[in-house]
Order: sequence, then C-alpha cells, then structure tokens
Amino acid sequence: MEAAADHVFREMAVLILLAAVVGLAGLLMRQPLVVGFIAVGILAGPDMFGIAQSTAPIEVLSQISIAVLLFLVGLKLDLGLVRSLGAVSLATGLGQVGFTAGIGFLLCLALGLDAVTSLYVAVALTFSSTIIIVKLLSDKREITALHGRIALGFLIVQDIVVVLAMVVLSALGISAGEGEAGSPADIARVLLGGFAMVAAVVLFAQRAASPILTALARSPELMVVAAVGWAAGLAAAGEWIGFGKELGGLLAGVSLASTPFRDAIGSRLSSLRDFLLLFFFIALGMRIDLSNLGAQLGPALVLSVFVLVGNPLIVMAIMGFMGYRRRTGFLAGLTVAQISEFSLIFMAMGVALGHVREEAMGLVTLVGLVTIALSVYMITWSHPLYDRLAPLLRPFERRRPFREEAEEHAPRTREFDVILFGLGRYGSAIGERLAARGHSVLGVDFDPEALRSWRAKGHAGMFGDITDPDFPAHLPLAGARVVVSAVPRSTGDLTAADPQMALLHGLRSAAFGGQVVLSADSEEAARTFLHEGATLMLEPFRDAAEQAAERIGLLLDPPSDDRTAA
Repeated sequence: MEAAADHVFREMAVLILLAAVVGLAGLLMRQPLVVGFIAVGILAGPDMFGIAQSTAPIEVLSQISIAVLLFLVGLKLDLGLVRSLGAVSLATGLGQVGFTAGIGFLLCLALGLDAVTSLYVAVALTFSSTIIIVKLLSDKREITALHGRIALGFLIVQDIVVVLAMVVLSALGISAGEGEAGSPADIARVLLGGFAMVAAVVLFAQRAASPILTALARSPELMVVAAVGWAAGLAAAGEWIGFGKELGGLLAGVSLASTPFRDAIGSRLSSLRDFLLLFFFIALGMRIDLSNLGAQLGPALVLSVFVLVGNPLIVMAIMGFMGYRRRTGFLAGLTVAQISEFSLIFMAMGVALGHVREEAMGLVTLVGLVTIALSVYMITWSHPLYDRLAPLLRPFERRRPFREEAEEHAPRTREFDVILFGLGRYGSAIGERLAARGHSVLGVDFDPEALRSWRAKGHAGMFGDITDPDFPAHLPLAGARVVVSAVPRSTGDLTAADPQMALLHGLRSAAFGGQVVLSADSEEAARTFLHEGATLMLEPFRDAAEQAAERIGLLLDPPSDDRTAA
C-alpha cells in the first residue's frame, strides 16, 4: 500500500511540474492555461509518454474540480442579478444559443454525425468560457465598458442554459446504472428527492446561510474550508439522489449567492478552482485518441470556423437590431468566439451516460483547442481588428442606434471616490472624516461586526479580505480615485503575505490606475511600499504623535493674537 501511495505521489508531482512547464510555454505564446493543461494530458497520456497511470486519483480530483467550478457558477446566480440582466443580455444570450444550436445541429448532420451526437455537439458549441473572457476583459480594463457589461450579461444567460442542459441530461440519465431505462418508480424517486433538496437549499439560503457565514467570517480560512465542504457535500448528495454531482455543486453555490460573502468566497476559491481544473483537463487530454485525430481534423476545422465567425455575427445582428452601434456589437460578439470548459464537461456527461462515443468528445476538444487559442488573439487585438473590418460591418448598425444613445445618458451604477480597507477605530475615523468632506466612501472589512457598525452609520460597506490578492477584481474600481488601507501590518516580513503587499498586488492585477494609500508601522516598511507602487504612506503612531506634539506646542507657545488678548 505504501509503495502504491508513493508511486501515485511521484506521478502527481511529475504531472504538476509538467503542467507548470507547459503552462509557462503557453504563457510565453499568449495562450490560456486551458490549452496548456489539455496538452499536458495528451503528453502524459498512453499515446505519448504514458506518465499518467493512476487514473482513479486523477478522476476523483477531476470530479471535485467540476463540483467547485459549478459551485462558483452558482455563486453568481442570485435572483437579484438574474432579474437585472436586461433585455439585451437576455435576447443576445438566448438568440446566440438558439442560432448556434440550430445551425450547428444541421452542420453536424451534414458532416456525417448521427442525430444524437449532432445534438450534443451543437449544444456544446453554444457555451463560451466565462473564465477566459473575464480575465481578458479585466486585463484590458474593459470589464465595466458597455460591451463588457453586455458580454457578462449574456454569459450569465449561457450559464443558466448550462444548468438547464445538465438538468435535462440528468433526467435522461436516470437509470439503474447499466444502461437500462429507469422505471417510473426510479424517476419519481429522483424527482421527489430533487424537489426536496431544492426546497431545503432555498430554506437554507433564506434562513441560515447569512448567520452561519457571519459566524465563519471571523476566520477567512475556515469560511473557505466550509464553502468547499458545502459544495462537495451537496455534490455528493446530488449524486446519491440521482440527479448528478454537477447540479448538487451548483445548488450549493446558489444557496450562498444572495449573501454578502459571495465575492470573498469566490475570490478565495478561484486559485483552488484553477488548480483542480488542471486534473480535469489532464484527464480529458489522456482520453484523446491521437490515432483518430486525422479523421476528426476536417470536421473540427469546419465547426471551429462556424464558432469563430458565426457566433460573433449573430450577436452583432441581434445587438444591431436592438439599437446598438456596430462597434459595441463587434466587441461584445468576439467574446463568444470560442467554446468553454463547460462544453467539455457537458460532453463528458454524455460519454458517461453512454449517449455519445469518445470520438465526439475528441472532436469537441479539438474545436475547443482551436477556438480558445484563436479567440484570445481576437479579443486581445479587438480594436485594431474592428478598425480594419468597420466598413464591412455597416449592415449591423441601424441608422440611429437609439438604445446605445439612451445608455450613454442613463445613470451609472454607484461609484465611489474612495475604497477604504479596514473599519476599525482608525479606519472608520478616516472614512467618516472623508465622508464629512463630501467624498463617497466604500468601506471593506472581513469582520462582520465592524462592517455592521459601519453600515449602521449610513455608509456603504462590503465584506472582503485584504490578504486575498484576487478580491480587488470584485470591487467597483472603475470610478474610484483612491484606495486606502487602514489595516495594520500583521506579518513580520514584507512578502506577499503582508496585507498591504497583497493589496498592492491585487490592485496591480486588476489594472487599477488611481492612487493607493497604505499604512505602515516603520519607516523601512513605508519606503518598501512606496517603491512597490504606493502613492502615500500613513504611519498612525508617528502621524498621531506629530499632531499631538503640534497641539501641545500651541499650549506652550500660543499665537501672538492670544497673548495680546490675554
């Protein structure tokens, strides 16, 4: 047993190191990690170097990664957000899904695929990668631009379609597990169990989610552990009931989506998600039969051209009809010029249910590799690409783009002059004095009690952890002029583990262009932070001492007017 465990450990170590090397090569070639991770699976698979022999541990980690990924998708699906999607996001999302599925189905039939496989592949082609698009738009500082907001809206619509598609798959897969159709009693049992689980999740979300997370929030690490346990627990419950671990993980996220802690949980879990997805894509790459790639290359190229060209065109047509300029439609349309990790998960479910063969999975994987790789360049160079194609895009714009003109004059979502981390006595005093001077301040703290006290005074507040470098991406940074940290330094060094340094790194990753004010407890630390990019340093003890000395000095040496008056 020990020798076997050692073998698995060495194998995992080699796979992770190989993923790091291949990922770095992909990064230098400006390719997303998804492409690199699938390449790792191919290299480690039986047709290449045969490194991955322990398929069971890789498969378990792959399944956990799917549960965590769907949990994070569920975190975005709070009812308020769904209600506020807007007509353009709903129409564009549903229109693109319907167009791609319909035309894609006919195209797959023309390529010689059977009806069931054609339906699976066509549906898989409708999903776009939220992870990649958000990353690219954030890097370009376009996440809050009009086309960025519209793109995020119809990506959420796509996520909802993913959920519905998986519900349908789960219903089709209700059986005894040997390929036989489930009896009416089996179907009734699963449906009743599913309704009971959904009802329990809704009740938990309304009554227990916020109080429990408020208690857990005193320790951000414990909150993350509890969130992963909740996701895995509901995923296991969903599989036991019979409608799948995927929907169980998604329900776990939905149950926490309406709490004020969802952004903090999501940002904390993003790195874990990326690490675990490595094993899903490795498992996927291992299953690709290289001997069949030659026969699948032609259909894969045809479907890739369809996704790269057809998806953006239908988005442009819908947005142009709804009254948006061709430039906005083009920039938003490019975000759907690829398929996503959900396309691969969807096909993997079909393979597991016996509805499609491994060859179909390989076909969709090839389409994913081509479209993801090319769409990264298309989105990165979207503005020069539009400049070249603009004369050809006139049919996609109305004579008067009335809706976009109305958008330009519509009130924006609330923006803040100052985002303040740390709502203790020092931080809240700074925030109140800034508010008294007429500045809008958003307070951020991971202590629920401090946050409640801040909000009770009528100020805007948000739960978040300064030590999480991924969290600043969730903040309304677009209109902020200054980010202030009133959090004391809690570590003995100035590495990334320091709260101030973590905030600096997070703001840099989120492409924040405003001023950054940090706190330090020594001149050495202040010099280091200024060198790393801080604009202004606060030294609470030194600043307080100087102000106290100045006030005491007025008592010792009063102004001449006071002496005369005396």
